[in-house]
Amino acid sequence: MVKDTYDFSFVSLPVGYDEEELEDALEQNITRFLLELGSGFAFIGRQKEIIVAGKTRKIDMLFYHIKLRCYVVVELKAVSFEPEFAGKLNFYVNAVNELMKSEYDNPTIGLLICKDKDQTEVQWAFQGIKTPMGVATYDNIRLQEIKSQLPSEEAIQKRLEQAEEEYILKLKEKNK
Repeated sequence: MVKDTYDFSFVSLPVGYDEEELEDALEQNITRFLLELGSGFAFIGRQKEIIVAGKTRKIDMLFYHIKLRCYVVVELKAVSFEPEFAGKLNFYVNAVNELMKSEYDNPTIGLLICKDKDQTEVQWAFQGIKTPMGVATYDNIRLQEIKSQLPSEEAIQKRLEQAEEEYILKLKEKNK
């Protein structure tokens, strides 16, 4: 169910983007994100609020997998994997199991998507945790800095029209 690397080429972000900007971009492109996750995912919400022991917590993104009949907690990180991410994801998965999952649902699955990861760190961080969770990375985010240096579609179209007019004028002058 979990890919090793997700292709976020449909997202354009500024250089030095943060987690909130990544979440915003994925939510704005939710259809493309759902396609990248794979079949069977339904989007429940972003920054899904849960209250545990009187404290408000927010899950980055929450999905429901229709075929597996379970919730899928997705935590996004705009940085490399850190071992403490495993504990946070485990907490959210357990909270969803306790607060949202019905008797007809299968156990919740956790998915951590971060900028990159070291496999040894991931393995050791999740060793001994029985909760079904996976860690993946993402790549191919388009940086807006590059996009801002390129001409717009309108500017390209205008330049093509000007070039066509210049070409026609040159042909007319040559045929005189």
